[in-house]
Amino acid sequence: MSSRPKPAKKAIVAENLFTALHIGASSVSMMVAEKADDGTLTPVDFLEQPAPVARDIFRNGNVSSSTTERVVSIIKGYQKSLAELGLDPHGVTRAVATNILSEATNHETVMNRIRIACGLRIGTIDDGEMTRLIYLKTRRRLLNMPTMRKDNTLVLHVGPGNTRALLFQNGGITRYTSYRMGTHRTREAVDGSHAEGSAMLRVIREHAYGNLAQIRFDYSDVTVDGIILIGYEVQSVASFLTGSSQVCTVKSMRQFTADAANISDVELVKRFQLDYQTAEALIPSLEINLAVAETLKLHDVHIPTSEYEQGLLHDLLVSQELTGAFAEEVIRSARILGERYQSDPSHGEHVGNLCKRFFDALTHLHQLTAHDALLLQVAAILHEVGTYVSPRAHHKHSEYLILNSEVFGLDRLDVTIVALVARYHRHSGPRLDHPSYAALSTDDRIRVCKLAALLRVADALERTHAQRVANLEIRVESGALRIRLPGLADSAVERLAMASKADLFEQVFGLSVVIDEDN
Repeated sequence: MSSRPKPAKKAIVAENLFTALHIGASSVSMMVAEKADDGTLTPVDFLEQPAPVARDIFRNGNVSSSTTERVVSIIKGYQKSLAELGLDPHGVTRAVATNILSEATNHETVMNRIRIACGLRIGTIDDGEMTRLIYLKTRRRLLNMPTMRKDNTLVLHVGPGNTRALLFQNGGITRYTSYRMGTHRTREAVDGSHAEGSAMLRVIREHAYGNLAQIRFDYSDVTVDGIILIGYEVQSVASFLTGSSQVCTVKSMRQFTADAANISDVELVKRFQLDYQTAEALIPSLEINLAVAETLKLHDVHIPTSEYEQGLLHDLLVSQELTGAFAEEVIRSARILGERYQSDPSHGEHVGNLCKRFFDALTHLHQLTAHDALLLQVAAILHEVGTYVSPRAHHKHSEYLILNSEVFGLDRLDVTIVALVARYHRHSGPRLDHPSYAALSTDDRIRVCKLAALLRVADALERTHAQRVANLEIRVESGALRIRLPGLADSAVERLAMASKADLFEQVFGLSVVIDEDN
């Protein structure tokens, strides 16, 4: 009887391959992934080699020339691998570096060297993108933990230079905090003590004391029911800590940390199959995570056993395309910020709804993205937070407060655009003698102008703060944006407001704004 032939293996099409490269704290990694028709990504290849970037930065304040050249050499090797796959070695989809690189005094020199030698522009993962990446990791984790979706769950990410905490309540993010406390930062700070074993753990606790006190204060008003620990080092030893359950008691973690502190870095490398840079940062990682769990009086900790770096590279390829649930978390964060500064929530929400109507109706005109629509919604919610400082010149106060705040999931460019759009909701439009606006690229200045023009028109229809405009009809006709307000008997107030706010719309889009009579 003849055997059934095996199905032919599906050929990989180069056009479906996407690449992510990450210059991390202790390694340089790259993933090649194939995108399916439904958008899912399947890893095709993963490469990782150690490079002591964080050690250099926190020990010497800069990245040494030898480390820089090692990074260049690693990337060039990866580019050869891409060429073998039939991919453009200079066409990496995402090429980014850890945000601690910005703390190096020679970070621009390092970036320029990589660009000259490898032909790649390297971006820096800022705080906004890091929160998006943490969100992606956490969302996958919570999907498999129904009980933690109902409870108050703290997600703790102890990175190389900073620690970030996200509080999930009933499955939604309600708080985000960050602290200048990280694995490599702590390692270099306490290294001069020459302490070992339990003495080293005490030194780490003393160094972290101020941040631990802040965490205790920041979460003193809630009962944290569970904690998820994520991070390169702690996930590297997760299987040894938790086995297959991905859960261990604080007591067992305390014993594990004490045992690990009593062996050398060389032994850590052998026992846990780590590279030396990771081994150096392992004890600070374990002790900081343990200290936070004990500070919050928790009995158990949850640690994913998945590969941290591979997950990071996968998420880098999708983090800038997040919509749906992620957008809802961004909006939720904006609302919390608005509440903090006692902004009128009804007014902000209504202006946001009107903005959405204009944005959707005029896509052919503004040609902006879904992400721009999200930034417009956030700006609408927050455009009057400046009244917390003073009603006088509150648009300028709004810009300042937003620039100096964090909105979950938005990077610094996003926050800057939101702050400027909020500023320009009244009085002067964008001008090059406004420093934050002038610092943007030409493309981003155009985005600000378009979004601010839409916000001003929407805000004019909500001049009374009474949500009078429930319905509107929008059309472009004969060189004008014509607006009809069905059901509004008298639109004199809105016309008066539009006369002072529609100027930017006309300058940007070349259309006057007319409110037609509702006959």
